[in-house]
Amino acid sequence: MLVFSLFLCLVLVGCSDSASSSKKSLENEKIKLVDNEEKLYVGFILDTLRDERWYGDKEAFENEIINLGGNVKTLAANGHTEVQIKQAELLIAEGVDVLVVVPSDGEAAAPIVELAHEAGIKIISYDRLIRNAAVDYYISFDNTKVGELQAKEILKHAPKGNYVYVGGAESDNNAVLLRNGTMNILQPHVDSEDINIIFDQYTDNWDPAIAEQNMKEVLSANSGQVDAIIAANDGTAGGAIRALEEAQLAGEIPVSGQDAEKEALDRVKAGTQTMTVEKPMVVIATHAAEMAMKLANGEDIQTDITVENGQEDIPTILLEPRILTKDDIK
Repeated sequence: MLVFSLFLCLVLVGCSDSASSSKKSLENEKIKLVDNEEKLYVGFILDTLRDERWYGDKEAFENEIINLGGNVKTLAANGHTEVQIKQAELLIAEGVDVLVVVPSDGEAAAPIVELAHEAGIKIISYDRLIRNAAVDYYISFDNTKVGELQAKEILKHAPKGNYVYVGGAESDNNAVLLRNGTMNILQPHVDSEDINIIFDQYTDNWDPAIAEQNMKEVLSANSGQVDAIIAANDGTAGGAIRALEEAQLAGEIPVSGQDAEKEALDRVKAGTQTMTVEKPMVVIATHAAEMAMKLANGEDIQTDITVENGQEDIPTILLEPRILTKDDIK
């Protein structure tokens, strides 16, 4: 009952003094509140469960941890960094052996790493990189390549004209990598003046509603003269497409996305979204679960590359994405 009350308090952010005292008590006692205390215990902290894709990660990750003989608890902060930090404190107090974190904000999540390391717990940054902290390992897909795949496919449909770039959240390192990859491909076409980028902006919290409003303003400011839209993910693509539908332009302008969400796949089949990029969630979740269990067991993990996160080079595993068009979807 104590942990349940504390968890409700964390989710609602506003913790009382008594709850704070309870948390300190948990930290001191290092209570491991799981079914079998002899099993390795993995904490999985998600940014959100509001988006479809993260349910797949949660299920696949939990299943693999259980298959490997461990215990697992997943918490989601739904975009609130303060809540995410308190959730990390809770799991540390419960005695997790390793923490796997999808940061709500890559910069603001650094204290989670410090808290974990103070308790002798290692951290895996999952899909999104925690910046300016001594993260133990990072696993993601090659997001620069994802951006390159998006740009290459859209160029096939619109080799010239006015381009719109609808980015993700600037606080998410992945959004920066996606844009970098896109611009790697587009810049020579910009330099030759075949392409004119009339809008290039990040989208707070990857919010589809913000992407939709921005797209409406772009269409209005440019009298609908838009030839291509590169959207950083399927959510922002969906927002942009809703604006196109209102302007009766859906299906006439190529639009990219990534994540291969079900709604996006339906749009690709219907012809309103040109493509998406598949980053198989089962693959990353399974790999991350295997990494977590090895770390919890005191084993080292072999990696081929590192990614600089503002503080140091983080041992990294990058997985391969693949493009999906109407012809690829079955």
